[in-house]
Amino acid sequence: MNKDDISRYQDLLLTTATDLGLKILAAIAFWVIGRWLIGVAVNMVRASLERQQVDPTVLRYLGSVITVTLNVLLVVGILGYFGVQTTTFAALIAAAGVAIGMAWSGLLAHFAAGAFLVVLRPMKVGDFVNVAGVTGTVTELGLFTTVINTPDNVQTIIGNNKIFSDTIQNFTHNPFRRVDLKCQLSGAADHQAAMQLLREKIAAIPNVLAEPKVDVEILEFTLVGPVLAVRPYCHNDNYWQVYFDTNKVIRESLAAAGFPAPMPAQNVIVTQAA
Repeated sequence: MNKDDISRYQDLLLTTATDLGLKILAAIAFWVIGRWLIGVAVNMVRASLERQQVDPTVLRYLGSVITVTLNVLLVVGILGYFGVQTTTFAALIAAAGVAIGMAWSGLLAHFAAGAFLVVLRPMKVGDFVNVAGVTGTVTELGLFTTVINTPDNVQTIIGNNKIFSDTIQNFTHNPFRRVDLKCQLSGAADHQAAMQLLREKIAAIPNVLAEPKVDVEILEFTLVGPVLAVRPYCHNDNYWQVYFDTNKVIRESLAAAGFPAPMPAQNVIVTQAA
């Protein structure tokens, strides 16, 4: 190999190294500027949504989706600048997405259900609900799970997909709810007088609403006597106070008024052979 060949190879190596170095510097510049532009775009979207008073959880969802999408596009653009076949890269991303989706299908289902819970808002933090067979107060609505504190003060964590695929009862949504109780009367009791007495006494219980009025009607009959449906209305926060006070009033008011205690009785007829 003569000096001319060596010089030509040196020139080729220098040219290749220079081109590669310029491309690397350009890629770094693209990455830095692209990341900065992505941050600006995400902040603009967040600021716009905050002015419209969008829920903070929705903001986090949208911010994460926009950031990930723009970063993927930036990486694909940089690879295309280096001459990498982006169509092949896109196919690899799609295949990886399918594989990850199959492996994490349950987790992604919880994530998707959490997004729908945030957007549709069938419940919010502080609501008293019955979801997936659990009754309690919502303390946290997360991306994958919802945390509920039950009336016996037990923290219960439920997957969002299980909540969204089941019935959701929100007791806090309406301004009031009904307390359902029963009262067994003796067959010898004056049911009209008992019903009027209970309406007056229960209406005087603290936190029982004047409208709708207290319902006291005959619900059914047993061998002991008629059974009354006793139904006062109250705000959800006062439910258990009204529930227990109503039971107390039923017992004490009927006893004080002299109504006979309901007792099972049978008539036995004895016949004697002639």
